[in-house]
Parts: sequence; structure tokens; C-alpha cells
Amino acid sequence: MALTALRHIRPWKAPARLRPPSSRSAVRVVGGKRADDDLPVFKYVGERARRKDRVFVWGFSYTGALGIPSFVVPDEKGKRARKVQLTPYKLEVEEKITSAACGYGFTLLSSKTLDITKVWGMGLNKDSQIGFHRSRRDRTRGYEYVLEPSPVPLPLDRPQETQVLQVSCGRAHSLILTNQEGVFSMGNNSYGQCGRKVLEDEIYSESQLIHRIEGFDGLVVQIVCGQDHSLFRTEKGKVYACGWGADGQTGLGHYNIASVPTKLNGDIAGVNIIQVATYADCCLAVSDEGDLFGWGNSEYLQLASITEATQVNVPRRLPFTGVGKVKQAVCGGTNSALLNDGGELFVWGKNLRGCLGIGTTSDQYFPWRVSVPGTVIDVACGVDHTVALIKSFT
Repeated sequence: MALTALRHIRPWKAPARLRPPSSRSAVRVVGGKRADDDLPVFKYVGERARRKDRVFVWGFSYTGALGIPSFVVPDEKGKRARKVQLTPYKLEVEEKITSAACGYGFTLLSSKTLDITKVWGMGLNKDSQIGFHRSRRDRTRGYEYVLEPSPVPLPLDRPQETQVLQVSCGRAHSLILTNQEGVFSMGNNSYGQCGRKVLEDEIYSESQLIHRIEGFDGLVVQIVCGQDHSLFRTEKGKVYACGWGADGQTGLGHYNIASVPTKLNGDIAGVNIIQVATYADCCLAVSDEGDLFGWGNSEYLQLASITEATQVNVPRRLPFTGVGKVKQAVCGGTNSALLNDGGELFVWGKNLRGCLGIGTTSDQYFPWRVSVPGTVIDVACGVDHTVALIKSFT
């Protein structure tokens, strides 16, 4: 499972502070050399300094979702396994990663490269949600757990011309968006969340099926996986949905499953939607005018501004509140995150297994800024882990 393009290094640490020299101290000269010549020299980074693209991971590690094998199986004698990583941990990537997604115990990373390998998966894989990864011991079998980032081969017609723009992960299914070959899905399709017909008694373990989804009126420019449902946004600002609808999360005006992606109406009819977000069973959408819309589950009062009910099956306009000027809204299992236009990341909600990345396991019920060494450009929230893409100084 070794991958030369991705390797692990130690976590980022800030340099220790030095005590400033006393004004009363004298500079000694020994053998013609100033005593302070051997002192360390610190270089301070300016605003115009070039920043590096980095991937940071944190949270629950035992499924392999963080992609650090030594956290699960220690690589040194006497070293203990690390069940939870409470603060962001840097994962160095030679390919520029442009999209990251957290599933329920698994992670997908992708690059816009024109090389054959464009997507990597790590973590839980019992429903083939990160593709088929052939076992080294038995070439007819596949791994149910992948402890480090491993290539996911895609059935592309023009692999050296097609780019992967985005990946998204649900409870046990995944979506992959390309620039010229449409949307692909893999993993569990029990409720039609992969955008294909539900087959009775279908076996998902060790499956090599990766499905191309069709039937959209326009080019799909964004994909989002919920727990067992999927959302698709087109270049025309329209939203489509399929999958499990028992909490109204498909937004189609009913509570049934839907295996064919269908366009949503409600309060977003005629509105140009520029972003959609979902993870468990609650959905959010942002318009080009800055309006916020929501539908689906409101068990944790996500939609309490418009209703006391716990289910909303059509998109409704919500009063917009946030921290600063919000650039991106993200839904987790029971937690949320906001990224503002200054590159600052704020999190709040239930801090399951340290998923908030604030240095403790305590719940946080108002937005709290996550400390990272750089500017955050993208973030993905899972059930119990988080991944952020950062422009870093280190």
C-alpha cells in the first residue's frame, strides 16, 4: 500500500520562544568571536511570502481515515497506538491536493493532475466506498481497511485529458466529479444514493463497480454526499437530489427514497444557488445574493429559525447568521464549520472524538476559531474527524 506521492512527517510545532537579551548584559568577545554569533537566527515571514499547499488531519484514527499507519500499528517497538489526534497533524503531499472529503471512518483526496492516478482513499472500506483495493496475500480479495492513502482507479475514457475537480463522501458511498466525464459514484446504494437503480440483496463488499451518473439538465459543478443521500449543483444554479428521504433530506416534498437525481423546488425555485452543503440528514444552500436555505433533519435545531418540527422536506429560506463574511458553510454529523473570506476556520457543535480540532474533547456550542499555521482554503467535516487544506508557511 506504499505510495511514493504521499508520505508522513512529524506534526507541525511552533518554535520555542527565546527570552530577549537584557539591556544590562554585556557582549563578550572570545578569541576574536562575538559570543552571540552562535545564537540561533529566526527569519520572520512577511505577508508576501509564498505559502505552501498542505493537508492537515485530526480526530479518530483507528479506522485508518487519517492515513497515518503508525497511529494504528506503531512502527517502533514500545511505541503506543494513537487512538485520537486532538490537534491538526500535517500530511505532506507531493501532488497538489485540491479536494478532500471525510466519510464515516474513511477519507478521499483528489488532485487536478493529468496523471493516471487522480484520487486516493484511506480508512474503512467494507462497502467499497473508496474503491477496490486488492489484497497482497490473496489477489482475488480486497481490503476492508486501508491505513494509508492508496490510489483509486477510475473508469475514465480519456484519463490523460480528464481532471478530477471534487470528491465527496457519505456514510458508505462516495461521489467523484470530473471536468469533462461527468459524475461517478461508488459504495453502498441501498437507498439509491449512488444515482442508480436499487438492486435487492446487492453485495457491496469488495465490489469493483464505479457508476457514471447521468440525467442532469446542465453541467454539474458541485457534488455533496449526505449520510445516505446525494446532492448535485449545476452551472445554472439548480440543485438535484437522490437517495434516502425519511427526514426530508432530498428536499423533494416527500419522505421516500429516490434513485434518480431529481431537481428541487421550494424556496430555491428560480434562485441561483452557488453552494450546497450536507453531511448527515440536514442540508444547507447559499444563493448568489447571500441568502441561506435549509431542509432535512432539524434534530439538533439546525433549522429552528423557521420551524419547531424536526423534519423539513422542501427547501426553506433561513435568516442568515454567521461569523464575519462567510465564504463556505459545512455540515458535519452533529457539528458545523464556517470558513470566512479571511481564511479563518470556525467550528462548533458536538466534539465527538476530538473532531473539532480545538485541543480538547469538550463540546463547543458557539463558533470557535481553529488554530492552524496558515490560511485555510477548504475544510471537510466527518462524524469524528476533520480535514483542512491550508496555505502554510511551514
